[in-house]
Amino acid sequence: MTFAPHGKHLIAGHWVAGDQTFRSQPATGPAHDFSVGRVADVAAAAEAAEQAFRSYGYSSREDRAAFLNAIADEIEARAQQITEIGSQETGLPEARLQGERGRTTGQLRLFAAHILKGDYLDRRHDEALPDRTPLPRPDLKLVQRPIGPVAVFGASNFPLAFSTAGGDTAAALAAGCPVVVKGHSAHPGTSEIIAEAVKAAVDACGVHPGVFSQIQGGNRAVGSALVQHPLIKAVGFTGSLAGGRALFDLCAARPEPIPFFGELGSINPMFLLSAAIENRGEAIAAGWAASLTMGAGQFCTNPGVAILVAGPKADAFVDAAAAALKEVPSQVMLTEGIAAAYNSGQHRVAGTQGVQEVVASDASEREATPALYVTSAHNWMSNPGLSEEVFGPLGVVVLAESMEEVRSLAESFEGQLTCSLHMDDADTEAARNLMPIIERKAGRLLANGFPTGVEVSDTMVHGGPYPASTNFGATSVGTMSIRRFLRPVCYQNMPDQLLPESF
Repeated sequence: MTFAPHGKHLIAGHWVAGDQTFRSQPATGPAHDFSVGRVADVAAAAEAAEQAFRSYGYSSREDRAAFLNAIADEIEARAQQITEIGSQETGLPEARLQGERGRTTGQLRLFAAHILKGDYLDRRHDEALPDRTPLPRPDLKLVQRPIGPVAVFGASNFPLAFSTAGGDTAAALAAGCPVVVKGHSAHPGTSEIIAEAVKAAVDACGVHPGVFSQIQGGNRAVGSALVQHPLIKAVGFTGSLAGGRALFDLCAARPEPIPFFGELGSINPMFLLSAAIENRGEAIAAGWAASLTMGAGQFCTNPGVAILVAGPKADAFVDAAAAALKEVPSQVMLTEGIAAAYNSGQHRVAGTQGVQEVVASDASEREATPALYVTSAHNWMSNPGLSEEVFGPLGVVVLAESMEEVRSLAESFEGQLTCSLHMDDADTEAARNLMPIIERKAGRLLANGFPTGVEVSDTMVHGGPYPASTNFGATSVGTMSIRRFLRPVCYQNMPDQLLPESF
């Protein structure tokens, strides 16, 4: 059965219409009208979330795990409809949507299992020492507790895994925090059907309906009101540097500042060392081209920059990458606005002095083809604009005169989500010299791999120094992301019957 959106917000278990609407802009299929979010909707959702926290924040881990698994079940029950409307709205192929749905439900189930183990609570106990001199020690117990209602912003490039019931929502709900989602206007129908799945799980599990609300987009004032509402205690965001920084500043300017966990993008530099290029440069070039163009390059881990020492093998690498990129057909981008921004970005790079265009992009309306450019390390470091992310299948090869210049280039980078080393055994010393630099630049370091494809696991770090993210000590993917929505509480001489269930 085809899903027909009704276009309403979900606020504390009720579908609420607005007095204005906006129309979706699908890549294929019919457009639909959706209610524009209002500041009043934010207030209603935040107040309901605070009411829900009084019970949900003190619920058992078993109940929360059952709720997370129920959300996953309800999403899978709507699998075909989710794939259909998701593909229509975003232009993403069905296989990609199916895989992303699996990642979304997998995250929910992973967090369910994670909280049942209890390790995340970091429980500690210092027993009382009444006879200690010169002063006795009281009984001290520490445990991590949920912080309260959390705001989550849906991402444009991941309509499932980083949106309504994606990683931020899963982590917050697992921690015991109600969630208010601002849906992304790029895929409002997909957001709505996922919200329906969450509501069904709320009803089935008997959870307070204020535990989850979703307000559709169409109005930037909604985002501002959401991060500034005094009942919201933290924000999860995946999006652009400009948009994220504006919201971050609003969070910091509140009478009660709150943490803003923003994942703001990255150019994910790759360092290609001499032996690796000598032995398998063409294979690395082909792999880079595939990673660079995956999903029309619309990944925050898109490896946009390849750095190597100039020479015949570097020239052969460029030729091989260009040949592979020219074989990639035009791809539909997520929105017309993203396609226009990609077109503008590739013209900006091409127009920078000292940049050679190797593969020209043909971006028209909502479709784009790859672009490839070459420049020197000196020119790169002399033109800061080249290090700005171009969201799409655009790559830049940066040629250095020596490994000393490669090190200087590495030192010049701002914070990144990832840095990659392509190396053979003979490159170990060169790689060792780079490690102290790139370790300070990124949250994830790769050897002989490409960063597209982020494993959801206990060890994953998806974050990095600013501007890759606004909090270098956090991750937005993996079980450690739950820490963003917890705070340590110490209980001194507290009777056991007053301690939280989690202890």
